[in-house]
Amino acid sequence: MRTDRSFDALRNVKMTDHYLMSPQGSVLIEMGNTKVICTASVEDSTARHLVGTGKGWVTAEYGMLPGSTGTRKKRDKGKQDGRSVEIQRLIGRSLRSVVDMEKLGERTIWIDCDVIQADGGTRTASITGAYVAMVQAMQWMKEQGMIEEIPVTACVSAISVGIVDGEKLLDLRYAEDCNAKVDMNVIMTDKGEFIEVQGTGEEAPFSKADLMELLDLAEKGCRELHEMQKAML
Repeated sequence: MRTDRSFDALRNVKMTDHYLMSPQGSVLIEMGNTKVICTASVEDSTARHLVGTGKGWVTAEYGMLPGSTGTRKKRDKGKQDGRSVEIQRLIGRSLRSVVDMEKLGERTIWIDCDVIQADGGTRTASITGAYVAMVQAMQWMKEQGMIEEIPVTACVSAISVGIVDGEKLLDLRYAEDCNAKVDMNVIMTDKGEFIEVQGTGEEAPFSKADLMELLDLAEKGCRELHEMQKAML
C-alpha cells in the first residue's frame, strides 16, 4: 500500500527551464527522486534521407550517467546498450509525431536526455522534459527568423502506471516498478490522443478492464503534466 501519496497522484514534479547556457532549449525535470537534463540543439541541416525535400528532422539520444543508480553504471562507449537505444528511439518518435517537418525546414533538432538520478520513470520524464526543451529551441528559431511559426501540432507528455500488490498506481517509483505485476508507459497528447502505449504483464496476464483503468489513470497524469508544460511555455 502506497503511503506517501494517493494511488492517482504524481510524485512532486519540478521543471527548471533554460537550465543550461549553450543549448537552444534545456530543462531539468524532476519527478520525485528521478532527475533528467533534457536539451535541444538546432543544427542547420536535415537528416540525410530528407536532403532536398524541404523537411526537417527531430532525433534523440538518451543515457544514464555513472552516478545515477545505486551501483555505478558504466558509460556507453562505442556501442550503446539495448535499453538506451530503445528509449532514445521512443523519445524521438514521440516528439516527431507532433512536429510539422515541412514548417521546420531542412534543419535538425537534436534532443539529448541525460539521467543524473534514477528512481523509476526515466523514459517518461525524458519525454515530458524533452518536449519543453524542443519547443524552447523552436521559439529561439522563430526569434532568429529561421521559421515563421512554432511547428508543433500538440503537446506531449508521458507517465508510467502499473498494478502493484493488487492496486493500480500512477507514476511508479523504482521500488514500485520492481514489484509491479503490470507495468505500463503511456505517451499522450493534450488532445487526448495516444502516441504510444507500452504495457507488459510482468507476472501474469491482465484483463481489458485493467487496461482501461490504467489508461484512464495515465490520462489523468498526462493532463496534469500538460498543464505544467504549457505554464512553462
